[in-house]
Amino acid sequence: MNKRLLNSPITYAFGMFAMMVPSHAFSAFLQFYYVDVLGLTAGLFAIGKTIYSIWDAVNNPMMGYWSDRTNTRYGRRKPWIAVAIPLFVASFIFSFSPPAGLGQTGLFIWLVAGFLLFEGIATILWVNYGALFPELFKGDRLRAKASAVQQGFQILAILLASVLGPMIYEALGYGKMSIILSLIFALFMILLLVSVREDEEARKVPPLKFTDAFRETLKNKEFWIFNIANSFAQTVNGLLGAMIPFYAKYVLHIPGTQVSVLLASVFVPVIPLVAVWYMIVRKFGGLISWRFSFLVYGLSAIPLWFGTNLGSGIAAGIVVGFGLAGFLVTPAVLSGQIVDRDAERTGRRREGIYSAVGGFITRSSGLISAVAFWIVGMMYGYVNGDNPGPNPETAFRVLICVVPICLLAISFFISLLLKDDLSSSAKNQDRKPGLPIA
Repeated sequence: MNKRLLNSPITYAFGMFAMMVPSHAFSAFLQFYYVDVLGLTAGLFAIGKTIYSIWDAVNNPMMGYWSDRTNTRYGRRKPWIAVAIPLFVASFIFSFSPPAGLGQTGLFIWLVAGFLLFEGIATILWVNYGALFPELFKGDRLRAKASAVQQGFQILAILLASVLGPMIYEALGYGKMSIILSLIFALFMILLLVSVREDEEARKVPPLKFTDAFRETLKNKEFWIFNIANSFAQTVNGLLGAMIPFYAKYVLHIPGTQVSVLLASVFVPVIPLVAVWYMIVRKFGGLISWRFSFLVYGLSAIPLWFGTNLGSGIAAGIVVGFGLAGFLVTPAVLSGQIVDRDAERTGRRREGIYSAVGGFITRSSGLISAVAFWIVGMMYGYVNGDNPGPNPETAFRVLICVVPICLLAISFFISLLLKDDLSSSAKNQDRKPGLPIA
């Protein structure tokens, strides 16, 4: 492996690209597939999503603890990632391949099984991948750069899934789509494994005991404020992806073949805008930039209400892209700072537990999204594709515009509770970029 590529922001970002291709397809197309295509009721889907969120709550913290305690010659995180790759592929294909002829009960059982399998294995990947970030990249500047590169690759993955997904499922079906996207995932995850080398010194420090590790994590006020604020904003990310196929059908009245164009209008502009947000972080710091991203993201959702056709939908999507780019870049910088401050206090680096518990809090966004979909659906009479109710257009305008604005307002006000001196330890690291904290 070329030394310039070893542990570089680009090769680390291969993992984000790999995981986001199937993950975006899962979040963007699964709900539309089961509810509008297969006819599962919105209420049953919401129940399934609730079960998914509860399962997430159980498996995330435990995975982080096990990851931190792993000690092999290949590292703490890489062995878990290697084992999870084929299992993740199998669970993704399973979710999009229900047998023909299933009724409501059969579809619901298949959906829940897919949720449990996919989420359980995804947790292994995301926790261990996320735990690598603060270990590999030290200081605000390098983290801002690595985060910008990582999010650029994330947007490329979302764009690829957004464009290829509808093209493939319109031509070959959802099952074939899941197989093709899984192959892309596996290729880039293997590239990640061969290009990342973990810090051997970090493994030599004895880990905290189970109760001590979680007690230190859960009493960290900064950690809670940061992740709770992010959870509401993360709900917006999920809503945008999941609601766009519905928005295209019921609000813009465009065919399924044009959904790719609409999705591209949101995500293509994000690629250059990631660089803009990188410069904003460099100038104003992680905390101010993070707060600002919530305001911008909320305002950027307003034009979605006024979409009436493909052209106006594309224009609204481009505006949303700027707000989305900000939220994708800024959280990673603050997350790294929180882990650094904890390491200074405890003398141990616990990226795995922080990544896991943080993932649990932010992934509660799935439950918020499901509840919002169910409540708004009931308000406007939407049941499924066979019974969309008298006013599905307004229902999906509310879900893609009004609900996101409210959620991002909550995120912003929670973010004001975070102290302004959060970046003090990170500034010290910027002056000594090569020294690990221990």
